[in-house]
Parts: sequence; C-alpha cells; structure tokens
Amino acid sequence: MFGCLICTPEQSHRFLWLKNLELAAVGGSDVHVKMLAAPINPSDINMIQGNYGLLPKLPAVGGNEGVGQVVAVGGSVTGVKPGDWVIPANAGLGTWRTEAVFSEEAVISIPSDLPLQSAATLSVNPCTAYRMLMDFEQLQPGDCVIQNASNSGVGQAVIQIAAALGLRTINVVRDRPDFQKLTDRLKSLGAEHVLTEEELRKPEMKNFFKDMPPPRLALNCVGGKSSTELLRHLAPGGTMVTYGGMAKQPVIASVSQLIFKDLKLRGFWLSQWKQDHSPAQFKELILTLCGLISRGQLTAPACSEVPLQDYQRALEASMQPFVSSKQILTMC
Repeated sequence: MFGCLICTPEQSHRFLWLKNLELAAVGGSDVHVKMLAAPINPSDINMIQGNYGLLPKLPAVGGNEGVGQVVAVGGSVTGVKPGDWVIPANAGLGTWRTEAVFSEEAVISIPSDLPLQSAATLSVNPCTAYRMLMDFEQLQPGDCVIQNASNSGVGQAVIQIAAALGLRTINVVRDRPDFQKLTDRLKSLGAEHVLTEEELRKPEMKNFFKDMPPPRLALNCVGGKSSTELLRHLAPGGTMVTYGGMAKQPVIASVSQLIFKDLKLRGFWLSQWKQDHSPAQFKELILTLCGLISRGQLTAPACSEVPLQDYQRALEASMQPFVSSKQILTMC
C-alpha cells in the first residue's frame, strides 16, 4: 500500500484526496521508487484547477516535480539501480505520493549527494531559468538581465545562474512589509539590484540606467503593467520572454517599442522545450545544473517542509500572497 494525493473531478470541480492504493508489481522495465520530497509549484495548482496547458486524465496523482530513491528494478533495467536518486523526466508523473512503480524512461538519475531540497526542486524552475538565460539572447559577461517576480522559484534560480555566468541582474518585486529582508536574501544569492515595481516606474530610473547597461533580456512572470515596465527599460533589439502570468492580465507593448526599438516578445514553456529536444539533451541540462549545485553556485529556494499528511496546510500556504518560501511535501 502507498499513500498519494489524487486529483478527481467532482461536480465540475477538481478535488484532492489522500488515498491508500495498492502498489503495482515491478515488471522487466520498471523501477520501484520511494519518493522522498516533492514541491508544490504554481503549475501544480493550475493543473488541479484545470487551467494549465497540460492536463492529465482524471483521476490522477498530483505533483510534477520531486526526488525519490530507487528501491528495486526490473530485470531489463540498465540505467538505474537500487539506491540511486531519480527525478521525473517529464511533467505529469504524479510525485505527491509515498512510492510508485515507474517505467525506466519516466525517470532520470541524479547524484545522490545533492541537498534534498535542491534535488526535489531541480527539474522545473532551475531548468526554466537556465534555458531562458541561454536560448533567446547571446549574452556575454557584464550584460544585464531584468526580471519581475524575482522572489519566485524561477526568479531565485535566475539570480544565481546569472551570477555564475557573470551577468548583472535587475530584480523587480512587489512592495511588501518585509522588503528589506527580501532584498537582503536576494542579494545574498547574487542579485545586484532589487527594486519594487513602484520604484521602476519613477522618472529617477533614467539616472539609474546611466550606470547600468540597458538590459538585453527581460523575463516576465507577471504580465499587465509590470511587463510594460520591463519593456520600457529594454535595450533596442532586446527580448522579453514571458513564462507566467501571475497578474492574469495581458502583455501590452506599444507600437513605438516594436517599430523604433525593434523589441521582441517571446514565450517559454519547459514542457514544450522538452518536446522539441531529446531526452539526452534534457539529461545534459540536468547534469549542468547539478554541477552548479555541487559548486555552491545554485541553491534551492527558501523552502518549508510539510509532511504529506498535512497537504492541505501546504496547499493553503502555497497560495498566500507575498510568500517566498516554497512548500515541499515530505514522504518520510
């Protein structure tokens, strides 16, 4: 028997239930995995609500990210062995459970000496951050990147990966009571500048950019007025990449920005990137990030570990405003 959080349709809504189910037998190409920890990401919430780009057939086990330890393998399995740590190869695996039997192709092995929280949060936010920094502009050390939602999981990964690449970052967040505390944390990760959205709108920002190269890349997770401000400060020919829409408002670009500054508007979705690239390329990406973690250049976001049995508390906390701590379900 194993425990899992199952998402089920009921009265035109989706609900989560903690259930005990029978574990499937291990076949020749199967891997028996004991889950160790799995985070709650915004995309998980969107999937439960039914408004994400990838929706599993219900009923389904929730969770798209996490880390587990291999307990046993089938006779034809060659890529992993008992004791190895593994993470999902793709979204929709269902990681909010104590254990499971997966196909060998559904998991990727990672070094087992990584910090648990780093391993559990490896396959979504850091991958998104790395690809956005590498795939849209040919950035060189000293170049500048501007982003909103900088305290998010992706935002914290962007700060650290950019610092490792020698890039300068301007990090925009919503104003909040603990702004100075958040600023100190983001700067400890490598952020050069932390600003509120209100500060970014002030005319005095013209003087700020006299000492900073205009950003060639903007990363937008908010939309609405926040994304408009990012565009306003982009260098001519620069690119804004949208990977989220927290404000639930459209991205609006002026005609003059598109014509006279030749700004480019792009989107990024990690699931689509995976479809367009081979499993070997995704494994290479994962190992690159593992190298950054091992060298102390990439750490997990601020996390709060919550036992699986207390999932309701974790879900409620993950949807509170101004939360910079990612909720991680632990299975032990």
